[in-house]
Amino acid sequence: MMQYDTALSCYEKAALERPMYAEAYCNMGVIYKNRGDLESAIACYERCLAVSPNFEIAKNNMAIALTDLGTKVKLEGDINQGVAYYKKALYYNWHYADAMYNLGVAYGEMLKFDMAVVFYELAFHFNPHCAEACNNLGVIYKDRDNLDKALALSIKPNFSQSLNNLGVVYTVQGKMDAAASMIEKAIIANPTYAEAYNNLGVLYRDAGNITMAVTAYEQCLKIDPDSRNAGQNRLLAMNYINEGDDDKLFEAHRDWGRRFMRLYPQYDSWDNPKDPERPLVIGYISPDYFTHSVSYFIEAPLIYHDYGKYQVVVYSAVVKADAKTNRFRERVVKKGGLWRDIYGIDEKKVASMIRDDKIDILVELTGHTANNKLGTMACRPAPVQVTWIGYPNTTGLPTIDYRITDSLADPPGTKQKHVEELVQLPECFLCYTPSSEAGLVSPTPALSNGFITFGSFNNLAKITPKVLQVWARILCAVPNSRLVVKCKPFCCDSVRQKFLTTLEQLGLESLRVDLLPLILLNHDHMQAYSLMDISLDTFPYAGTTTTCESLYMGVPCVTMAGSVHAHNVGVSLLSKVGLGHLIAKNEDEYVQLALQLASDVTALQNLRASLRDLMSKSPVCDGQNFISGLEATYRGMWRRYCKGDVPSSRYMEMLKKEGVPEGVTNETSKPERVTMSKDTSSVSVESNGFNQAPLSTPNLTTSEDNENQSSQTTNSGKLS
Repeated sequence: MMQYDTALSCYEKAALERPMYAEAYCNMGVIYKNRGDLESAIACYERCLAVSPNFEIAKNNMAIALTDLGTKVKLEGDINQGVAYYKKALYYNWHYADAMYNLGVAYGEMLKFDMAVVFYELAFHFNPHCAEACNNLGVIYKDRDNLDKALALSIKPNFSQSLNNLGVVYTVQGKMDAAASMIEKAIIANPTYAEAYNNLGVLYRDAGNITMAVTAYEQCLKIDPDSRNAGQNRLLAMNYINEGDDDKLFEAHRDWGRRFMRLYPQYDSWDNPKDPERPLVIGYISPDYFTHSVSYFIEAPLIYHDYGKYQVVVYSAVVKADAKTNRFRERVVKKGGLWRDIYGIDEKKVASMIRDDKIDILVELTGHTANNKLGTMACRPAPVQVTWIGYPNTTGLPTIDYRITDSLADPPGTKQKHVEELVQLPECFLCYTPSSEAGLVSPTPALSNGFITFGSFNNLAKITPKVLQVWARILCAVPNSRLVVKCKPFCCDSVRQKFLTTLEQLGLESLRVDLLPLILLNHDHMQAYSLMDISLDTFPYAGTTTTCESLYMGVPCVTMAGSVHAHNVGVSLLSKVGLGHLIAKNEDEYVQLALQLASDVTALQNLRASLRDLMSKSPVCDGQNFISGLEATYRGMWRRYCKGDVPSSRYMEMLKKEGVPEGVTNETSKPERVTMSKDTSSVSVESNGFNQAPLSTPNLTTSEDNENQSSQTTNSGKLS
């Protein structure tokens, strides 16, 4: 620093003696930039260029300093000023790739992806070695479902981010072997690349290897204990193998919730009038208002709510809207509700929006599945907070008051522990709205085939080795019977072969098994139920959407009761449809129920012909009656709040007494700007270099029922 001071003093004297000495001003600018004083550096370059407008070195240095200043102000929260500085940099050096790259990053963060593509492509054009620009272009093309372009944008064979992102693209395509190869190469290139281990876990999970998935997530967490993706993916995965005979899963959720809550400021007072009988404002927050499993269960509340007494505000974090999204939005707005698109908005800012909207009861519909907004829930923006539909367990988050269920999914006296207080709806905790594209119910195929076909369309993570053992027993006991299983990973030969080999080892010939990959069109997916006579539910983690679809398409489903909510969803659904006799208490009874159904094809056809009508008239599909029970439940929650009875407050008070640190209390100030559901790191500093600095990790859905979160890494803006 002393050398800088001496040099600076000399240049200043030289400039005083020779006011037209451009080089002195330029070198002063270099010194100020190296000292981190960007504003002074820019002032010096401006004086230099005023004296010598065509001084190329000064123009280049000005572009570098302006780019660095743009990144600095952007990281401080003023992204628009950052963009202005980047553009000004290009005025001085129109082919400066770093400024173009940083403009691409900024426009991506502003969700202006067309502009981001333009500047990434320009950056790559002027600097073909800019792996970051190429990498980020690949992420955008992947998100736009242009997988061929995404795959083509790998230019550095050992660039760990590109290898990881290629792995994610292959995962989306269902090419599990290629995906595993790319992600493993990413780990070899960078053994401390935490999110690559997370993505490896997603691969193992999709292939049905839950134990290895959990191990991979835990390896990610060893490297990065704050990895949100891995932390939540681990919790979700543990549900697939939870027998419910101990508290380990509850403790994992509880510990996650306590740690996560400390990352957010909590509001502890609200202006909502404590009138127990006034009209209420209900907020629903979810990323799944599109053709997704959760959407079939949220439609009824959006349609049937009495908007005069229960004003609805939807907070939609949908990544890619579709026709269903648009239909939901139109219905909510037409009935007088509000629809707010929150995709890409920081979770603390969303919490501030919710507070400004005076939401009385905030209901999150995602739990620990992809693109969730538990960060918003952690801020406690509403006086009453609820979790429902999207996740079969406690969130573990102390700021959530209630979890909605029913007396069959979570029987009174259940030993399963929750951070939230359980609230039971009078009938089923779900209300299913069938797809309008389902098509007609076909005759049971055994009538024409001459043999019974069992089937399951649940995701592979639910089809555990124990499930396959029981299914093999059933198939081996029914001569000539067949098994049809459909899930996304079956487009991969190695996954198919492993599945068939396992069944062959259990005594079932592979020739009796049909494995179908993901079917894209909803009509075709629903009509695929015409291939099976009897649906076999999974255990311990039962199906939900698949069970409803099966019943609606006339296919009876055999399920097995258990000790926790994830085991008993089928129990609730079948009981309310009137098929309680298809609920087994153990594996032997499960086998016997399947064999009894298979023994009478005429009875199967009669049941198939009447099942859609039976289901449509049941509480599972009765939206009007369902909403009466739901609104009464909300009213009960609100009355309790008005009396000062707030479960989350009691729980957080208990944590205080136990000495567990809380998050920062935030009574009136609006939350500061941070990036959530993403990894953040400081920007690398290298003169004219391209050090990668992972910033965002978009969540990718990778399954058909519940979702994991894969992490594609894009690079943040960098300093020159």
